[in-house]
Amino acid sequence: MSRTRTRTRTRARTESGTGPTTARGERRAERRAEHRARADYTGGVYGSMLAASVVIGAGTLGEFPRTELVLLLLLTGVVFWIAHVHAQLFGARLSQQALDRRVVLHVCRDEWPIVKAAVPPAAAVAVSPLLGLDVRGALWLALSVAVAGQVGWSVAAARRAGASRRLVAATASINLLLGLLIVIFKIVLKH
Repeated sequence: MSRTRTRTRTRARTESGTGPTTARGERRAERRAEHRARADYTGGVYGSMLAASVVIGAGTLGEFPRTELVLLLLLTGVVFWIAHVHAQLFGARLSQQALDRRVVLHVCRDEWPIVKAAVPPAAAVAVSPLLGLDVRGALWLALSVAVAGQVGWSVAAARRAGASRRLVAATASINLLLGLLIVIFKIVLKH
């Protein structure tokens, strides 16, 4: 077949939506949908629990307690994110596949909910003066937001996995119970 006929057919397929450009875009869209379908929210649950633990341990902050707590929440989230990325890349992944840029970015993205989970409690501390809260009130607000995030991430994970309403309620209840256990630790340790 001549080049002219081949170009004409390729152009016609592309214009009609059946050409290589459209197929590539469809494959990309399918990969994104597949990634969303198998997204793992474990990092978000873990990150929220980590943030709650940081708030509990932040009882003796220095001269600028709110700023220090915001930084502590965010930096702890980043450090644990790095640790999880490292563990995934050099633990489980290295034995299964060679490391390349795509794999590294994929793992970084999959573990990012650990950092994302630290943002709402940090934001709660940052806006607490606007709500008229003292430092103690800011700590309680941040702890409440972290526990709510933990429950929210677990519900999102269960719903994304297609769990029944009963299972979604069970995972929410378990995570709420774990969060309340952290709150009890705070109360017991401070008195």
